[in-house]
Amino acid sequence: MALQIGIVGLPNVGKSTLFSAITKKQVDCANYPFCTIDPNVGVVEVPDERLAVLSKMSGSAKIIPTVIEFVDIAGLVKGASEGQGLGNKFLANIRETDAIAQVVRAFEDTNILHVDGSINPVRDAETINTELALADLDALSKRSSNIEKQMKGGKTKELEAELATVTKAINALNNGTMLRDVEWSEEEHQALRLLQLLTMKAMLYVVNVSEAQLADGSWKERVSELKGRIVPVCVKLEADLSTMSPEEKKEYLAMANQTESGLDKLIKEAYDVLGLITFLTTGEMETRAWTTPKGSTAPQAAGKIHTDFEKNFIRAEITPYQDYVELGGESGAREKGKTRIEGKDYMIQDGDVCYFRIGG
Repeated sequence: MALQIGIVGLPNVGKSTLFSAITKKQVDCANYPFCTIDPNVGVVEVPDERLAVLSKMSGSAKIIPTVIEFVDIAGLVKGASEGQGLGNKFLANIRETDAIAQVVRAFEDTNILHVDGSINPVRDAETINTELALADLDALSKRSSNIEKQMKGGKTKELEAELATVTKAINALNNGTMLRDVEWSEEEHQALRLLQLLTMKAMLYVVNVSEAQLADGSWKERVSELKGRIVPVCVKLEADLSTMSPEEKKEYLAMANQTESGLDKLIKEAYDVLGLITFLTTGEMETRAWTTPKGSTAPQAAGKIHTDFEKNFIRAEITPYQDYVELGGESGAREKGKTRIEGKDYMIQDGDVCYFRIGG
């Protein structure tokens, strides 16, 4: 399953334009099984320049990057947690995502009126975060009531522990703390997981800036009070880039004094905030990127290729990407002793070029 990022935002902040740019960049999903594309889902490649390099060295027939799904979440307005606008649909859609990209507006444009009458990205974020917190409080209160009813039939340690966790979450939200900013034990995480709480999800703030703000950095002052990971994106620029050839895109970015598009930055930040890394496989058939959480062991990473690989793992042959390239590929890396044989306890690193030995 591809990683899913839900895009949320108030009206007229640029959310729809950003999503439109994303869908214009959408990949052909023939290579990605179980990938059903709804009208409000855009599937894009995770940018990784290492793949082209490895593919050329291996003479690969094809390149398969890893992908990310952006979900356009409908209808967020003040009161969404109480069903205002398309609030209920919004909540149902966002619960399924891995992380939230919250679009806030920093650009000025008298032709595009802001729903609140003025430009204030911190206020935009407070409105959305309040709706997410209210929705979570509702879910937690219902769960708390259900646990208390169950306990009337006989208290258990499990129910008492769950009630304590739910109460801790309610108190945090009432004190204005997002649940992602609270320290939780593994047991507490398990207790809350089924509730799919919105304020537990990783959050990125996508600050929609003008080209001038992107160039001079003046947008930073407007979001100085925002806590969390911030990605400046000129959505108007992204819309233009989405229609260009790679050569035109490179030239246009250089003119804007940017080394990569805002969308590419957003994808990379999303991977980082979720604690994900990429390992690589390469050969004549294909060069491919695979996603796995930081801290994954070699068998767990092998399981990303095929579930049986984790179970039947024997060993991994690992070459760091830089060594693989500098030494001319597999044979050169082996000759210089840069390809290592690793066992079940080895933790995969970002950029590892991997070959897994699997039993029958």
